[in-house]
Amino acid sequence: MKITSTSCICPVLVCLCFVQRCYGTTHHGSIRGTRNQTKHIEGETEVHHRPKRGWVWNQFFVLEEHMGPDPQYVGKLHSNSDKGDGSVKYILTGEGAGTIFIIDDTTGDIHSTKSLDREQKTHYVLHAQAIDRRTNKPLEPESEFIIKVQDINDNAPKFTDGPYIVTVPEMSDMGTSVLQVTATDADDPTYGNSARVVYSILQGQPYFSVDPKTGVIRTALHNMDREAREHYSVVIQAKDMAGQVGGLSGSTTVNITLTDVNDNPPRFPQKHYQLYVPESAQVGSAVGKIKANDADTGSNADMTYSIINGDGVGIFSISTDKETREGILSLKKPLNYEKKKSYTLNIEGANTHLDFRFSHLGPFKDATMLKIIVGDVDEPPLFSMPSYVMEVYENAKIGTVVGTVLAQDPDSANSLVRYFIDYNAEDDRFFNIDANTGTIKTTKVLDREETPWYNITVAASENDNPSLLSHVTVGIRVLDVNDNPPELAREYDIVVCENSKPGQVIHTISATDKDDFANGPRFNFFLDEHLSINPNFTLKDNEAIVVLFITLRRSKKEPLIISEEDVRENVVTYDDEGGGEEDTEAFDITALRNPSAAEELKYRRDIRPEVKLNRRHQTLSTLESIDVQEFIKQRLAEADLDPSVPPYDSLQTYAYEGQRSEAGSISSLDSATTQSDQDYQYLGDWGPEFKTLAELYGEIESERTT
Repeated sequence: MKITSTSCICPVLVCLCFVQRCYGTTHHGSIRGTRNQTKHIEGETEVHHRPKRGWVWNQFFVLEEHMGPDPQYVGKLHSNSDKGDGSVKYILTGEGAGTIFIIDDTTGDIHSTKSLDREQKTHYVLHAQAIDRRTNKPLEPESEFIIKVQDINDNAPKFTDGPYIVTVPEMSDMGTSVLQVTATDADDPTYGNSARVVYSILQGQPYFSVDPKTGVIRTALHNMDREAREHYSVVIQAKDMAGQVGGLSGSTTVNITLTDVNDNPPRFPQKHYQLYVPESAQVGSAVGKIKANDADTGSNADMTYSIINGDGVGIFSISTDKETREGILSLKKPLNYEKKKSYTLNIEGANTHLDFRFSHLGPFKDATMLKIIVGDVDEPPLFSMPSYVMEVYENAKIGTVVGTVLAQDPDSANSLVRYFIDYNAEDDRFFNIDANTGTIKTTKVLDREETPWYNITVAASENDNPSLLSHVTVGIRVLDVNDNPPELAREYDIVVCENSKPGQVIHTISATDKDDFANGPRFNFFLDEHLSINPNFTLKDNEAIVVLFITLRRSKKEPLIISEEDVRENVVTYDDEGGGEEDTEAFDITALRNPSAAEELKYRRDIRPEVKLNRRHQTLSTLESIDVQEFIKQRLAEADLDPSVPPYDSLQTYAYEGQRSEAGSISSLDSATTQSDQDYQYLGDWGPEFKTLAELYGEIESERTT
């Protein structure tokens, strides 16, 4: 069987031929068949052998996208057994048989009834057979052949991933790779140039270029500046047929953005600025802002501000706002228009992230000068002192002047000032103040023993602006006068032994006084003249000496008389001899100790004063030059003039006996009962201070001898 477009070629072989018209060219398919034939060679006898057939089919083509009105002719089936009488019937089976491909069963002509698309299906596999129409017996064995759809350039290149968005750093070198684009063509890459694509740039020159074969986009200029232009739209074209005329093309857009690098230093828009700040601005508050511009973005525009010099370096500080990149100017110290009316600051702004590739573009910092004008604000009056301490004697007449406070208007206007005492509603008003002069006077009689100290608050305001107030604390100490008589420390119930000897001390009486030390503890004791005097008893008033020798203990540390109670509040006890400096359990007598016997300075136990070392030396030096009474007055004056502590009542013991001596105690207590043979005549040699003591013991010794 043979496929042909005209007639049978070989009368013996059955061949199949596909005939295809393509652009006026007919392609023939052939089957190669072999058989043993009888060769008529002259002089030889013809020999017949059994024929052998072999079928080798080539590929045959049908043109895609046929748009003609008639079905496209593909080829013809023909059997050598066909005598043209219609007895042979041709049958076509396989892919598309009967639908896409139809055959005339009598003539064997094959036609394509539909337009084929190679991109959907590239080939079809079919089977051909010839049978006897009368007997339905095959005249030829069934044979397979392929119809291949021949490609035409009917598909344009396509960019499946476009449009593209890509970035490249600014200032990149020329030829820096940006992106590679790829276009695909659905046509047959193995046939012709239908799928051979070349690239070109339609838009984006002269900034970018594209490689025609690879589609790689590169920068085409040196030093492309983002600050000059940031965004570029590049159009790339892909054309098949190797770019020849008549080829199909497709295009895509590549949006290229230049990313920032730190190639721009910060710059202040002006070289001189001026800022107004009122003198009332609070310390620590923000008083102004300043900003340097940087054309870069992101971290490349980050900067810090600093004050590099100027007369306001110690008055102002500057910090950096990370979000707005502004310099925030703050006040470190108070402003005073009357003292200084303006300041000058030199401020620098510098980038924090440097790119050394661009260091040649200059220092990445800038400076400007800021002049700060201090604004005058009406301020409240200013007192001459942060606080006042005044003194007034108790029992002073109403209207007695205590002291004067002074406040002035700090502004240049120097307005008049008025004063008043800021009392709480529940306060007792013991003082008033002259509104014009600031003089404080008493309004009631004061009692030191009731209230030794007053704290009041004085306010001052300007006549022109009463709403502006300032306040100051005034401490008023009430000084003592001797207005309280001494009182016996307690009721005494004295027991006397019947065998007591004349002149024997049977008891010691102590007294208290509500007044302070200067006016209180120096007492004189005597029997009331208005009462009947018992001749069996006498009272010996030893003044102050009694304080010394009756409060010390003898060297054996045996108590003579034990006090039944211990009075600490303004009480001086005369019935305890004590143990001298060895008695560590006794009251603290360091303040009255003889400096020659003092080992170190001890402090008061009722408070914890802050005493410096030089004060200790000063105290010791003072002790060497004054006597005990003067020392007490001096210490009292120091305590009264110390405003840092309130007045404290402190128990002082006047029991200093001096260094220990071989003679032992010189106390007169219990001297009559000791039966001592001590000769006390030497007391007269100790000086006038011991005159009374010498007389006392002289009398006792005389009575004992008698």
